[in-house]
Amino acid sequence: MKNSIQIKELINTGEGEKLEFKSNFNNELIESVVAFANTKGGKIIIGINQNNELSGVQVNPESVQNWINEIKQKTSPSIIPDVEILTLSDKTFVIFSVQEYPVKPVATRGKYFKRVANSNHLLHISEVVNLHLQTFNTSWDFHITNQFKIEDISLVKVQRTIDLINQTETRINDDPITFLIKNDLVRGGLLTNAAFLLFVHKDTVLTTIELGRFQSDTVIKDSHRTKSDVLSQIEEVMDFVKKHINKEVIITDKARNIQKWQYPLEAIREIISNMIIHRDYRSSSDSIVKIFDERIEFYNPGRLPDTITIEDLKSNNYKSTPRNKLIADFCKSVGLIEKYGSGIQRILKYFSESQLPSPDFRNISDGFMVTIFTDKSSKVTDKVTDKVTDKVTDKQKEIIRIMLANKFVTTAELSAKIGISQRKIKQNISKLKEAKILGRVGSAKGGYWEVFQ
Repeated sequence: MKNSIQIKELINTGEGEKLEFKSNFNNELIESVVAFANTKGGKIIIGINQNNELSGVQVNPESVQNWINEIKQKTSPSIIPDVEILTLSDKTFVIFSVQEYPVKPVATRGKYFKRVANSNHLLHISEVVNLHLQTFNTSWDFHITNQFKIEDISLVKVQRTIDLINQTETRINDDPITFLIKNDLVRGGLLTNAAFLLFVHKDTVLTTIELGRFQSDTVIKDSHRTKSDVLSQIEEVMDFVKKHINKEVIITDKARNIQKWQYPLEAIREIISNMIIHRDYRSSSDSIVKIFDERIEFYNPGRLPDTITIEDLKSNNYKSTPRNKLIADFCKSVGLIEKYGSGIQRILKYFSESQLPSPDFRNISDGFMVTIFTDKSSKVTDKVTDKVTDKVTDKQKEIIRIMLANKFVTTAELSAKIGISQRKIKQNISKLKEAKILGRVGSAKGGYWEVFQ
């Protein structure tokens, strides 16, 4: 930075992904150094207080050198930022410039951070692992597993996949082992995590998916559990969903009648495929599919990356980075997915063409959930909220929709489903009561909700 004009311009831009203001040197500043090193680099200006006022800082050559040494000692690998000392309006400012570190992640005092917008984000263990893998342009499923051997997978299943591919224009003459080697699923005679998940011979808890048909949030009419290989699971889950949704046969004057399903099957297959292919298989949580009268919930371990918002997802304004790159690439080669990042747009398109409500996407707990709705639940909710659109928020509409499906739902259950605190749920319910949209019949424990239509 060469002159005071440049520092003024920098300050006027405000804090962001590559800029942080600090009033003095402290451990939080070192966390920012680590966050910038783990992301795209950035600058930290010391001498600006929390109100963005130019307070300046008292320094001497020794104190700045001590700060640099402290950063070096408290970061691993050691980070040594570039430093500048500038004077503006008779006040002194110190600017640390941090470059993106080539081998990630960098830690301070045993904690890992990355920069998200204008703040530092503490990384979970899974994010630390992903950051390290991304440094080498790889993913967990690409790595060799020491836990399982080639004998643990089914070469018969591999041959079936080869036969499936051969039904297309592609022709493969390789034996199963050669096929696995050519697709990077076996390297040096050892099995990758992807190969195990794709072709596991016996059931494994690593792939468990819980399936349920619910009469209410607590009453289960039918259930099933699958622990098979991920390729087989796509059809297993699809069959269970089809078993428990409605199909209308429309008689026409043509030779064949029209079959209309309650939900577009192409969209459901896309949701299921994405759920299985992009699942975080390192998580101890299971994937869960819950089918209700007026909605289906698909829950999957593994949240969206912090760099992608729900709005980005819906507008296709993001760069696709598959969690399981090898599995995703293999499934693309066998035609289970078309291309990375386009699945959400196809899902939205199928529901729009079917004149059904747009699916709901949200991060919940340590995972991601997609909820689809029938037109009945949407129309009733819309009927309730049409006249008070300016007063009813999206969260409140979601509360109404859930209550219409289950009038006995608790505030704790609403909190878990919607992803906001129980206190916020109660505040929204109070507003809906004030607007004469919602009422309570009976006691707090034994009563139920009534939506006024």
